[in-house]
Formats: sequence, C-alpha cells, structure tokens
Amino acid sequence: MATTGRIESLDQFRGYTVAGMFVVNFLGSFDATPVVLTHQNNFCSYADTIMPQFFFAVGFAFRLTFGRRAQAEGLRRAYGHVVRRLLGLALVALVIYEAPTVADNWDELVALGPLGALQMGVKSWFQTLMHIAVTSLWILPVIRSGPAVRTLFAIGSAALFAVLSHWFYFEWVQRGGIDGGVLGFLAWTTPTIVGTLACDILVDGDSSRRVVRLFGWGTLLMLVGWLLSCGSSLYDVLPEQESGGDSNPAENWAADPVWPSGKRQADHALRPIEPPFVPPPGPELREENFWMMSQRSANLSYHVFAAGASLALFGVFYIACDGWGWRLGLFRTLGTNALVGYVLHGIVGNAVERFMPNDSPGWYVAAGFLLYFGVTYLFIRKLERDGIYLKL
Repeated sequence: MATTGRIESLDQFRGYTVAGMFVVNFLGSFDATPVVLTHQNNFCSYADTIMPQFFFAVGFAFRLTFGRRAQAEGLRRAYGHVVRRLLGLALVALVIYEAPTVADNWDELVALGPLGALQMGVKSWFQTLMHIAVTSLWILPVIRSGPAVRTLFAIGSAALFAVLSHWFYFEWVQRGGIDGGVLGFLAWTTPTIVGTLACDILVDGDSSRRVVRLFGWGTLLMLVGWLLSCGSSLYDVLPEQESGGDSNPAENWAADPVWPSGKRQADHALRPIEPPFVPPPGPELREENFWMMSQRSANLSYHVFAAGASLALFGVFYIACDGWGWRLGLFRTLGTNALVGYVLHGIVGNAVERFMPNDSPGWYVAAGFLLYFGVTYLFIRKLERDGIYLKL
C-alpha cells in the first residue's frame, strides 16, 4: 500500500459520479424527467446508482490514504487523524441538512424534551455526508485487515441490517427515513468495503488480471443483487386477490415485508422478476417489500447490485484512463473537488428551481438544467484554477 500519487481512474470515476449527482438531483423532481433518472424506491434506476458510487470511491480512497498515512506517521496518528476528519464531516452534515422546526413555541419544546427534539431532527441529518462519516467510522476497525476479514465484516453488517429491518427498522425507515436512515451505515458498508477491495486489486494485485477481477467480481455482485431482488415475486398480488390483495391496508408496504409469511410462501412461487433499470408493476400488482431495490430502505438487493455496478463501471474507467490515457477535464474538475460540488450544487439548484414549476415542459427543464449545471461548474472550475480544494 505504498503507492504514491493520484490514481487518474479514481479521480475520473469520482468526477463522473459528481456529474451524475448533478443530473439526477436536479431533474428528479420534474414531471418531464424520464423515470430512470428518478428515485422510485421499488427498482434500481440510473439515479439509484449514483450514491453507491460515492461510497465505493470513499472506500477506495480510505483504504489507499490510510495505508499511506499509517506508513508515514504511525498508526496512532493515522487513526487520530481519520477520527477527527470524520467527526468534522459529521458536523458539516449537521449544518447542511437543516432539521425541521421542532416546536412553534417554548411550551411545545419543553414538552418534547431533548430526546423528542432529537428524534425530530435525526431523519433529516442522516443523508449522504452523515452516512459517509458514520460508515467510515464503522469500517475503521477493519480498514487495515485482509480481504477476507473485510468481506466478512460487510456480510455481517448486511445480515445485521436485515435482522433489524425484520424486527422493526424497515417500518421506521419507510416513515420518512432518507437513504437508510440512522442505521443506514450497516447497508452502506457493502459498497464502501467493495471500494476497499477494488483498491487492493489496483494497488497490490497482479496487473495482468486486474481487468478480469474488476469485471468478474462486479458482474457476480450484480447477479447476486438481482437474484436477491427476485424475492419481490413473493409479494405479487395474485389474480384472485386483486380486489383485496393488500395485506397491510394501513401502510404502503406488505404486512410481512422482510420475511415472507408461511401463507405467502405457500401461495406464491419464487420466480425471476424484471431486470434492473426496468420499472416493476404498480403497487396494486406487487406489494412494497424489503427485497425490491430501494435506496430509501437501503435493502440488501440494492446495495449488492449497486456495489457490483460500481466495481464494473470503475473497471471501464481503469481501462480508459490508466490503460489508454483518456482524460476529461470536466470529470477532473468535479472529481478533485467533490465536496465543494456537493455543497454548491444544492445551493445553485435551489436558486434555479425557484423559477421552475414541477410540471414545466421538457425544453424548459433542459434549459434550467444547463443553466444550473453551467453555473455550478464555473464555481468549481474557478476554485480549481485558484488551487482551492475543500477536504475533510
């Protein structure tokens, strides 16, 4: 892990991911936007591939930079540096992700109490930056471990998340949670650990087998993720049930969303479902459940598939950038100042969207997007030209 210097494929991959974030976060709220560019939380759309790619890049860079720092400064200083940075990132998240107004007057605030007030804010705070901070702290004990230990850690985290989801958490996160909510770090561990394994492949692996391993493992993970999502077929509404097939009328999801009941298993046959990027049947034909790919509920099928897609896509960037010498200035600018891009894109987007109703026609949405993307890029490009980079 003694490699020095920047890895061009990682910078370009990260820049592509930032650009993709600009696209889906701006366009996602407009009626004219194709469904594949929006978060539907019942299948894996293009929009749903972006956030896991950030965690993949975080895991890759974490494994690489921690190894360098540990060699240069010693383990104690390296661990201290990482903890301080991640706590700083969590503090930034608390400031950026504003909590809703918890009380309209003092009496209401007193009645809520400290715990009640925190519960009002916690769902807003746990978004991308907070998830990155907490997930990185969670995997810190194994960041120097071998591939087998890190893989088992990811599997154990995913299994724990599934158990907690079955116990109570799926219903909690469905009621206003964002990207997995407060326990989302258990799920986001999967793409992050896969990123650390990709780092091993690139830095320590046999150069003649790197491409095969990136694409091979990426394809396998995507297949496993899709196979897990086929559990959704057990939640199809049968023809004889269509007039009253909702097992949980009080909510938008099935009464047994994680572990199918014995009756459901007896009445349904497990079968292949739609491939990723293809919308499933509507809720009147398939009840919402833990096994359909969803960024909101952060379920297993979604994270395993998206981690594999990230690994395979990184393989494309590895061939193009490190093999053929391809570079794109746009991706360089965005990839080397990703935190600035994340903060600025929301500010610029909010300013532009004030003049854009949700039912705006396609040409108007496209014009607004180009304005928003261009202004955001110019800000980041100016900082790059001045040598200003925001890192935590």
